[in-house]
Amino acid sequence: MSKNVTPYDKEATKKEQVAEMFDNIAGNYDFLNHFLSLGIDILWRKKAIKLLKPVKPKTVLDVATGTGDFAVQALDLKPEKVTGVDISNKMLDVGRVKMKKKNVEDIVEMKYGDSENLPFEDESYDAITVAFGVRNFENLEKGLAEMHRVLTKKGKTVIIEFSKPQHFPIKQLYNFYFKSILPNLGKWVSKDQRAYTYLPESVEAFPYGQKFLDVMESVGYTNTKCIPLTFGIASIYTGEK
Repeated sequence: MSKNVTPYDKEATKKEQVAEMFDNIAGNYDFLNHFLSLGIDILWRKKAIKLLKPVKPKTVLDVATGTGDFAVQALDLKPEKVTGVDISNKMLDVGRVKMKKKNVEDIVEMKYGDSENLPFEDESYDAITVAFGVRNFENLEKGLAEMHRVLTKKGKTVIIEFSKPQHFPIKQLYNFYFKSILPNLGKWVSKDQRAYTYLPESVEAFPYGQKFLDVMESVGYTNTKCIPLTFGIASIYTGEK
């Protein structure tokens, strides 16, 4: 069980605080995401989607979809329907504009919903994706269990999440960037002082690697795997039902 780090120091649940934080930074989120990761996050998403090709999913659910970047990437799988779900209405609003611009709003639906209480029937999605969202769950086990519940038999879940590099000099460079550079850049662009300080704190508290696979397996996932990305900066986790 990961330590519950929250974005703000206030009397509100983590879920409420995360929704508020993403509402606050929604307008600049896409720019900051690609800028602060030097665009590497786009390559990570492409790699993750390729892992779902053998499943040939007709339906894809993107949990903690934000503005829908991963949902758009999932169109590479040629599904009949992609659903993006998130607890931040302002992020979803930005995403809906994006889907209209890309002319894919008939395939990609952006829907308000709580990852720990998904508004879908059992076994209704062939594939599930999450990019940088699971560490924001208030209850990690409950969120993963809900994803497992709505996944069809033989379906596959693919999760991208930040990790902690272990080797010199990447570990030192990563820590310096994540704790000193990124929060200041994020604060300057987004005007939310806590959003990009919370990011390294939430990564620090997250059970990455085998510990996270253990949590996935504890809620029913099988054939779990962890694939390190870019010197261990992030990882792709996969699991099947």
